[in-house]
Amino acid sequence: MNGITTARPDAAPAAPSRPRRRARRSTLTRASGVGLGLAVVWFSLLVLIPLAAVVIAAAEGGWDTFVGTITDGDTAAAIRLTVVEAALVTVVNVVMGTVIAWVLVRDTFPGKRVLEVVIDLPFALPTIVAGLVLLSLYGPDSPVGVNLVNSRQGIFLALLFVTLPFVVRTVQPVLLELDADVEEAAASLGASRATTFRRIILPALAPAITAGASLAFARAISEFGSLVLIAGNQPRNTEVASLKILKYIEGDQQAAAASVAVLLLLVAVLVIVALDLISRRVAARG
Repeated sequence: MNGITTARPDAAPAAPSRPRRRARRSTLTRASGVGLGLAVVWFSLLVLIPLAAVVIAAAEGGWDTFVGTITDGDTAAAIRLTVVEAALVTVVNVVMGTVIAWVLVRDTFPGKRVLEVVIDLPFALPTIVAGLVLLSLYGPDSPVGVNLVNSRQGIFLALLFVTLPFVVRTVQPVLLELDADVEEAAASLGASRATTFRRIILPALAPAITAGASLAFARAISEFGSLVLIAGNQPRNTEVASLKILKYIEGDQQAAAASVAVLLLLVAVLVIVALDLISRRVAARG
């Protein structure tokens, strides 16, 4: 009436205009770009630049220095001992860490809360304190009558101690989210426990297990503090790579120390990539 139109109360609100939608997208893009930039800068400062500095230090000595260092009898023995012990410790952690995580998630027993706290102790203790603890228990004055100082068994035990939580803490959250009804359904269809574990549980746990194994191996191959007091640092016997690097630095051989560090870095990267491939294959077969 009188040429005036009134909007209906039930009319739908007008859709936002294209310029407004584009402005929102532009704002979100800028925000994500700033976040990505900060993440890259932070990652570079903490990881990429220090790693590049080690590689440059190794390169400054030349190819002859690099090859001569890693093929030296004492150095090669230290690297071999470190890699072998780290690999053995990782295998033990994969088995026992998964078992411990399973028990903590699926079972209820007295002292469970205490065990949860004890598992995290290697995270809380400085590694040199861990070495002192092991020395007090398994040293020359051992209360249990076991002396593992200056032995490969002592190195293995020290690495087991400091890497204990990794597989447990990566597998435990996945087990908590894993639906037990799926296992019960498989059992009702006639699947054995081994088949259920291989086809249902293991593929779901594989990424978490390999992530924990990667962390455990990387920690073991680079461990220093807990080994200072218990390894003995005997060349070609109980000398590990981290102690060999210290010896090179004390002898003002920076290029040689960097060469050993670069080789350990390459080994760690190769193992992490191999574990990731294994994880994907196991998950795909499940």
